[in-house]
Amino acid sequence: MTVTIFVPRDSTALALGANETAAAIEREAKARGIDIKLVRNGSRGMFWLEPLVEVATDAGRIGFGPIEEHEVAGLFDAGFTTGGSHPKALGLTEEIPYLKKQERLQFARVGITDPVSLDDYLAHEGYVGLKNAIAMEPAAIVQQVTDSGLRGRGGAAFPTGIKWKTVLGAEAPQKYIACNADEGDSGTFSDRMVMEDDPFMLIEGMTIAGLAVKATEGYIYVRSEYPHSIANLNEAIAAANAAGYLGENILGSGRTFNLQVRKAAGAYVCGEETAMLESIEGKRGMVRAKPPLPALQGLFGQPTVINNVISLSAVPLIMSRGAEFYKNFGMGRSRGTLPMQLAGNLKYGGLVEKAFGVTLRELLYDFGGGSESGRPIRAVQVGGPLGAYMPESLFDTPFDYEAFAAVASTVGHGGLVAFDDTVDMAKQARYAMHFCAEESCGKCTPCRIGSTRGVEVMDKIIANQNRPQQIHLLRDLCDVMVTGSLCAMGNMTPFPVLSALNHFPEDFGDQKTLANAA
Repeated sequence: MTVTIFVPRDSTALALGANETAAAIEREAKARGIDIKLVRNGSRGMFWLEPLVEVATDAGRIGFGPIEEHEVAGLFDAGFTTGGSHPKALGLTEEIPYLKKQERLQFARVGITDPVSLDDYLAHEGYVGLKNAIAMEPAAIVQQVTDSGLRGRGGAAFPTGIKWKTVLGAEAPQKYIACNADEGDSGTFSDRMVMEDDPFMLIEGMTIAGLAVKATEGYIYVRSEYPHSIANLNEAIAAANAAGYLGENILGSGRTFNLQVRKAAGAYVCGEETAMLESIEGKRGMVRAKPPLPALQGLFGQPTVINNVISLSAVPLIMSRGAEFYKNFGMGRSRGTLPMQLAGNLKYGGLVEKAFGVTLRELLYDFGGGSESGRPIRAVQVGGPLGAYMPESLFDTPFDYEAFAAVASTVGHGGLVAFDDTVDMAKQARYAMHFCAEESCGKCTPCRIGSTRGVEVMDKIIANQNRPQQIHLLRDLCDVMVTGSLCAMGNMTPFPVLSALNHFPEDFGDQKTLANAA
C-alpha cells in the first residue's frame, strides 16, 4: 500500500530544512522498502512547527513536527507511516487548536494541496468561480463583488467593487489588471504564502477581474526577494494557459485574458500603486500625482484595476459561493476574513485567518501564545513599518477598519509585530523616520526632507538635548508630513512616531516635560 506523506515547499519551511527532511524521508522509505508518495504541499502557517511532516490516514492527516533531517529515521522506527506514536506527534493536523480556531476561507487549500498541481486545485473548488463568472455579464460580476463588501486588503481598504465599476465604465482600447504583490511591510507574509502555496487562486481572481472590467492583459508585480513566488506563479500560469483557463478563448467563452509576472524593483515605495505602475513601465519607481486616478489613466495611460494579492484572491470564493456567503463573515463595514500575520516576540508566529472582529488580545495570546521571552507584551505594531504602535490598553480593539481608525491606527495588510517590555519606543520612533528617509522616492519635499530632519530630531530627543523644544518640533514636522506628502509613504510615517510619543511618553522623557511640550 502506498503511503502519502506531505512535506511543505513554502520558503519558511525550506529555510528551516524542509528539503533536507523530504530527501531523508525518501531515502529512509527506499531503504526500508516502504512505498510512499511524497507531496510537496504549502505551509499550514504554523511556522514554529516547520518542517511539518504529515501522513495521510483513514482518519485524516496526522502531523509530526518540527522534524529535522536527523530525526527522520526515528519517525520510521516509531512506525509513523501507520500512525505510530512519536514524541513529536501532533495528532490530526486539523484538530491543532491554532488551526481549528480559524475561519479559513481564502487559505482553505493552503497546506492541503500541491501548489502547482492544477488537478489538486480543481479538486478543491478551483475555477468554480471563473465558470460562474463566464456565464455572467461584466456588470453582474462587478455587482457581486460590490455586494460582498470586499475592501482593499493592501491597506487602503477602498471598496473593491467601486474601483472595478469605475474601470468597467471607462472607454478605452485597452484595459489592464495590475496585482500589487510587492509585499514589503515588516512582519507580513500572507501575499507570499498565496503565491507560493496556492498561486492558481490569485490567477483565477485576476482572470475574473479581467472579465468583469473587460481587460485582456494582467501583470503581477512581485517583490524581488520572492524567487519561490515568481517560480510558482510562472509554472501555474503556464499550466492554466495549457488547460484553457488563461489566454485566448478562455474555456470556450470567446474571451481573452493574458497574464505576466514582473519582478519588482526592490524599493519599498513601489508598493504604492502609482510608483508600481511607473516601475512596470520600465521607469524609476516614483509616485504620480493624482488625479488622474489609475482607474482612468493607469498602466500605459489606460484604465487599470489595481488590487493587492489578498483582495484578488478573495474573488474566486465570492464568485463560487456568492456575495452573501462572504458578507456573513466580519463586522460593520469590514466584511469577510483577513489573513493576519503574527511576528515579533511571540511564541507561535504564523498566519491566522479570522473574520473581522477578532481582537488584538486574542491574536497575541490565544493564537500567539504571549511573548517568546516570557515577559509582558508592551506594544504591538499593526500594519507594517508605517503602522501605529498600540499599547496594552488598546489590545481589546477589534480588527475592524473603522475601530482601528477611531484609535488613530490602521489595519493595513494585517501584519502584527509584538514587542515585550524591554523595547525602547523612542528608538522605535526613530526607526520609523529612518525607514522613511531610506525608502522615500524623493519626489515630494515633506517626505524626502521631513524624514531626514525627523531622524535628526529623534537623535536629539534620545540624547536628551532640549527635549521640550525637540518634541514641539517633532509634532510640527509630523503635521507637515501628514498634510503635505504625495503618498502614504510620507503621510503615514508619523503614525508610528506619534503613537509611540502619545502612548509611551516615559520613553521620551518625564511626564512634566511632555505635558509642557504637548
